[in-house]
Amino acid sequence: MSYINAKNLFKEYGTGAATVTAVGGVNLCVNAGEFVAVMGESGSGKSTLLSMLGGLNAPTSGSFLVDGVDVYALTSDGRADFRKKSIGFVFQNFHLLPYLTLAENVMLPLAIVKMGKKQKLAAAIDALARVGLSDKAHRLPNQISGGEQERVAIARAVVNHPPIILADEPTGNLDTHTGSEIMKLLTALNHEGITVIMVTHSNEYAHYARRLIRLSDGRVVDEGTNLRSPQSRRVKSDRTRKRGKKHGKRAGTK
Repeated sequence: MSYINAKNLFKEYGTGAATVTAVGGVNLCVNAGEFVAVMGESGSGKSTLLSMLGGLNAPTSGSFLVDGVDVYALTSDGRADFRKKSIGFVFQNFHLLPYLTLAENVMLPLAIVKMGKKQKLAAAIDALARVGLSDKAHRLPNQISGGEQERVAIARAVVNHPPIILADEPTGNLDTHTGSEIMKLLTALNHEGITVIMVTHSNEYAHYARRLIRLSDGRVVDEGTNLRSPQSRRVKSDRTRKRGKKHGKRAGTK
């Protein structure tokens, strides 16, 4: 059984003739440690689907399980606990509080965690170190660049060591170079074993993912392995080297 299982998910707004279907019958399975990109035009249901996968937006119908847990069968408090322990959210607009330092922003998910203040600060500094910003921990958001603000948002997402990161257009407000740096950072976190599901409009950044899913009008219209991803190229290279070694051994025995 896959780590994340969404079966026949629907999300509808309104009633009767005014009903709008934002997500229509999506089936999705994601294994632990995968990097999946979700693409589609504006209004295709990408962000709605991501909010459902994050336990924030109950489906009209269908089921959603993470590691065998039926997320929307949980109570409101149970879903909050699920999000706290399992999900790290990364948003396009950073959502950093301007009057808090970078470390204090990263500490926010720890507000309801039973830890001492010194432990929380140490965890925040450690998370900032993972994104290369531990030396700027005591600056305010307006004292760093946009790319650095997105790194802080990622640090905040991973401070609880969640097994899943959900990223909604994480490069949307960044230039090409900075966007590439953020994608490399997400790839590095994925290599550590974190499952990443990312919504993006960018074909270039989607190719960092191992698998691509395309939505249109709330439905999956295409899905497949991304042969251009760094992970796919690495697997292909490993296979080529192994075949080369086998051929070399055979040649040596003749």
